[in-house]
Amino acid sequence: MEQKKQNEEVENKEVEQTEQVEQEKNAVVEQKEPEQPEQTQEAPEQAEEQTPEDKIAKLEAQCADYLDKYQRCLAEFDNFRKRTIKEKASMYDDGVRSTIEKLLPVVDNLERAVAVVENAEDSFYKGVAMTLKQFQEIMTAIGVEPIKALGETFNPNMHAAVAHEDNEEYGENTIMLEMQKGYKYKDKVIRHSMVKVAN
Repeated sequence: MEQKKQNEEVENKEVEQTEQVEQEKNAVVEQKEPEQPEQTQEAPEQAEEQTPEDKIAKLEAQCADYLDKYQRCLAEFDNFRKRTIKEKASMYDDGVRSTIEKLLPVVDNLERAVAVVENAEDSFYKGVAMTLKQFQEIMTAIGVEPIKALGETFNPNMHAAVAHEDNEEYGENTIMLEMQKGYKYKDKVIRHSMVKVAN
């Protein structure tokens, strides 16, 4: 009988211990779980507060923002395109001026050779004269022009005065002698004319 009582007491203790363990587990689970049901109930209320007019206003603001960005981008691209075209044209003009400037001494030498020949019927003279003429035609086709000097009024933008002489036959600041021919390309000077100025 005593053994039965002891067995019953042991069983009762085990049952009590298991109940305590389950109670502790439930308490821990309740502490960890946040109160989500209240938040989920508030979310639909907030969503319902946004009216169609609010949505339209928000979309219109977005559209205006996108339109502004598009117009700015388009203007920047147009400016970039114009600037690129201008830079390309400027680079081409600079290239032409630089090339012609390097060829001018050859033209000068051909002009000197033609100027000193006495016999115009000489075949060598004719070959040099034809070469000079071809050079001049090519330069004219490109747009290179000689600067007018002899008899013109001295212009420091076009002419470089290397000598001066008082002479009553010429007017004031009149160019009486051209020592080296100058050239220009599209109103920009490639080489100034070297001149002698009177008075």
